Amino acid sequence: MSDSTPHPGPAAAGDAPVVVRLHGDGGLPWRPVSPRLRTARLTVLAGVVVPVLVISLLVAAFAWAWAWVAVGVVVLAAGTVAWVVTRQVTAISWAEAPEELVVRRGRLFRSMVSVPYGRLQYVDVQSGPLARRLGMATVELHTASPESGGRIPGLPTAEAEALRERLAARGESQRAGL
Repeated sequence: MSDSTPHPGPAAAGDAPVVVRLHGDGGLPWRPVSPRLRTARLTVLAGVVVPVLVISLLVAAFAWAWAWVAVGVVVLAAGTVAWVVTRQVTAISWAEAPEELVVRRGRLFRSMVSVPYGRLQYVDVQSGPLARRLGMATVELHTASPESGGRIPGLPTAEAEALRERLAARGESQRAGL
């Protein structure tokens, strides 16, 4: 594992974002997504697991004693998925380099997507009901090639809007050759 040192990032509206520099990261100022993304994903998990768990408990209590095995499996699976979700969310970060936006994710299976500003066609900011409730949005980068786009989930809404504006301006200037 790499050591990380927090550095203050540029001041945003309200909170200053955390910038993390890791060894072997190319010196980019990596910024993590909001910890509220973990809350959103765990809420969705609970919405799936709780009904299954309640049904398993009812069957085990009133109909079939071997259903207690199913209860144990559901609890074990839910705990494992919750642990994985927590680890995944903390592994998502992004950085604005001079010529590109870089998004990285994953711990076991790592991926790093680099989207040159000149290739950006448009930038979407999306926010579902749960994300809006938690004050988050997802920034989606679209290029001419479907494989080369990028996505940054779990940004605070104000930060997502500001990023969209910056990326749109950088994309226009790069395409104009400035």
